[in-house]
Amino acid sequence: MACMNRRHLLASALALPLGWSPLSRAAAGEEPGSSRTLVLLELGGGNDGLNSVVPYGDPGYYRARPRLAVERDRVLQLDESLGLNPALEPLMAAWEAGDLAAVLGVGYPRPNRSHFRSIEIWNTASASDETLRDGWLQRAVMEAGGLPPGLGDLGVVLGGPAGPLAGTGLTTLVMKDQRQLKAAARLLDGKGAQSPNPALDHILAVRRQAQAASGRIEAKLAAAAPLKTDFPKTALGRQLQLAATLIASAAPAAVIKVQQGGYDTHAGQAGQHPRLLGDLAACLSAFRRALLEAGAWQRCLVMTYAEFGRRVQENASGGTDHGTAAPHFLMGGSVSGGLYGRQPSLGDLEGGDLRHSVHFRQLYATAAQGFLGLPASPGAFGGHRPLTVFA
Repeated sequence: MACMNRRHLLASALALPLGWSPLSRAAAGEEPGSSRTLVLLELGGGNDGLNSVVPYGDPGYYRARPRLAVERDRVLQLDESLGLNPALEPLMAAWEAGDLAAVLGVGYPRPNRSHFRSIEIWNTASASDETLRDGWLQRAVMEAGGLPPGLGDLGVVLGGPAGPLAGTGLTTLVMKDQRQLKAAARLLDGKGAQSPNPALDHILAVRRQAQAASGRIEAKLAAAAPLKTDFPKTALGRQLQLAATLIASAAPAAVIKVQQGGYDTHAGQAGQHPRLLGDLAACLSAFRRALLEAGAWQRCLVMTYAEFGRRVQENASGGTDHGTAAPHFLMGGSVSGGLYGRQPSLGDLEGGDLRHSVHFRQLYATAAQGFLGLPASPGAFGGHRPLTVFA
């Protein structure tokens, strides 16, 4: 393994905001709870919503996709017009148990079709003509003055960039695997060095608190009983296995962010997309079983998001190009499963793309207000109220 210097390890293992106050609950000797954990699952590249939640009852779907459409008799029917891609079959147990919801037509006005700009809009909950720095969840926490009592006081990034967790409202650990966390905890010795320079004092205080945060997570993981559930040996499987261990061990993580990439299916989608959905479903199914085993499923919510969906019309390369609205999933023990929102009409397109029926800010309000208990955030949610998806 290549040698890692101190600066590189700090940058890669711990992303701690310089604005983090030393007077956190942990620093004051108060052990934060972990009553609920939100798991943000980024589908990197822009998932094809029409081939995920399939409008099999609409003939326009089959006209637009003569090669890519999922055959009607293979669709896992959810109602008389919509169904899941057969690759998502492992999620049917959650659907039948009533703890899987599909939110239809999620998007935003004047959508941008650039990967970089659109994911920036989704990550920050900005308007399409506005540029913001901090992630939407960080801003919601800052506006609230902190997380509600009873929640953990940390965010943990297990896959991809920090995204919604970028910023200074919530302490965030970037932890690609457990070995990295242990190395960071050892390297950050936390000794009480002080300096006559106030700026350096602040950096040293942050460093000491970084060690404390890493140490608390590491201690929980070390004491955790091994999960009996087998996870797929894929990147997403490893991330969700670690996420399940953190949640089952009552680690003080209020939010965990994971990522599955590969959804930019411009060509060869007929083979690539079902494989991605199959991995997604298998990993989420294992995650659900593991938390049911640990008695922690009721206090977890998984929310998917992506920078955009795909175009309605298939392209000449056997794929789909950058589009707009798409469905997203909410999954957890407190979810009242079903279909939410309204499926965009294939007969009323906007420049060949689906019109959104649910603003992504409403999805965010559902997760942050409805599940975590944060107050309404004008900046992050823009007046959108949570969906009534919790039992």
